[in-house]
Amino acid sequence: MSKADRTMTDSPTANAPNAVNEPSAAYRGFLRAERRGRILVRAAQLGLLVAFLIAWEFAPRYGWVNPMFTSYPSAMWPTFVELLHASANQPGLMEHTAATVLATVVGFSAAMVLGVIVASALWWWQRLYLVLDPFLVVANAMPKIAFVPIFYIWLGATLSIYGMALAISVFITILMVHAGFEGVDPNKVKLAQTFGASRWQVLHMVVLPGSVPTLIATLKVNTGLALVGVVVGEFQSASLGLGYLIQYGSQIFKLNIVMTAITLLAMLSALMYLAIAWLERRVMARR
Repeated sequence: MSKADRTMTDSPTANAPNAVNEPSAAYRGFLRAERRGRILVRAAQLGLLVAFLIAWEFAPRYGWVNPMFTSYPSAMWPTFVELLHASANQPGLMEHTAATVLATVVGFSAAMVLGVIVASALWWWQRLYLVLDPFLVVANAMPKIAFVPIFYIWLGATLSIYGMALAISVFITILMVHAGFEGVDPNKVKLAQTFGASRWQVLHMVVLPGSVPTLIATLKVNTGLALVGVVVGEFQSASLGLGYLIQYGSQIFKLNIVMTAITLLAMLSALMYLAIAWLERRVMARR
């Protein structure tokens, strides 16, 4: 090895790139603080859940509340096991849960697709938006539960549930997505038009990608709204689903059935939220 080579090898700057890539002590401390913060948040969430379950278990047992009206968690497990088994007169709990999940997924998927299409049309034709805006606001503000009997007459027992899931979520989807379209940076739109982009190219290359956070937020809202619509529809006409179980249990004064179905609805809501949160992380990571 020549003297020049030895000089370069022994130089303090020879390993400079590796030194630059190593995180500083302050940054490592910041990462540890972030990790501790996330752990504390998860621990607080778990603690709240455990405290709620403990209060729910002991309040009826000690007579603080009437157990006939609230039941308690340990009494729900035998009911859960009993409902799992189908019979000649009653489908199993998995069939009820699957029916509610299917109607919810179909409802909010249809609402998202239809809402994006209508919002795109309203963005494309500004005068159409000016004409329809008050009607959309009024339709969104109306209590959709009033339409349950009408949907039952129009669509029948099964399709009325899907109709409720769609009706309760489609109008807010249109309004939120259109607001997201209008909120896209106008300078980006002008820049695309300056380079000769057509209106269609502006929509699918600038407006839609720029509205991804709004679409994700709308999806989060729609999941809960569609589930509410499905349960309300099942109250009216269904013979299958968690809403039907709640209605059936209240009619025969078996609150264990009601609380078991409500607990499953809470678990479904949590799972759908986690799925959308996962989708949001994946989508935003690519932006």
